[in-house]
Amino acid sequence: MRLSGVRRLLLAVMVAAVCVQLAAAQTMMHAMEGAVTKIDVSAKTIAIKAADGTEHVFKYTEKTTMRGLAAGAHEARAGAVEGYMKGKEGTDVVVHYTGEGAERSAVAIRDMGKDTVRTSQGTVTKVDKASHTVTVKAEDGSEATYHVAKDATIEGEHGVLKGAEYAREGEKVSVHYTEDAGKKVVHFLRHL
Repeated sequence: MRLSGVRRLLLAVMVAAVCVQLAAAQTMMHAMEGAVTKIDVSAKTIAIKAADGTEHVFKYTEKTTMRGLAAGAHEARAGAVEGYMKGKEGTDVVVHYTGEGAERSAVAIRDMGKDTVRTSQGTVTKVDKASHTVTVKAEDGSEATYHVAKDATIEGEHGVLKGAEYAREGEKVSVHYTEDAGKKVVHFLRHL
């Protein structure tokens, strides 16, 4: 009888652990960069076209925050998606979201500007955490060093990464950057 009580306790602990993992998976934050193709005010959705040509749709709410990239635009504003994005089709954005498939909900949207974002892919050859730079070697053999913005979004295999662990040497990445005073500044980095 005592052994079956221990088994029940172990089973209960295992079920609780699985439930916690499932709950964490549903609230995991992801991010995607692309150009706005449509804002549907009645459906409260924003559609973006990613660099690979695929279109993705995200629901937004009054809690979804908007933030610009321009100087002085670092404050996030909740409930501003419709007004802020009106007439900005073609603008590059980074959408922070939760959920999967048709149930993706935008938590935050960052305006990167129109025709300002460049994309490069390659293998990380050097990471300098002190200077916040990452050097990437493209398939054609050319290397470029990018300055990682303090508020850059880093999308890893399991969602948005926190802290300074943005890349390791040997990793394949997609770098989404703008140019500022001759520097290539990363605002979105995706692990491939």
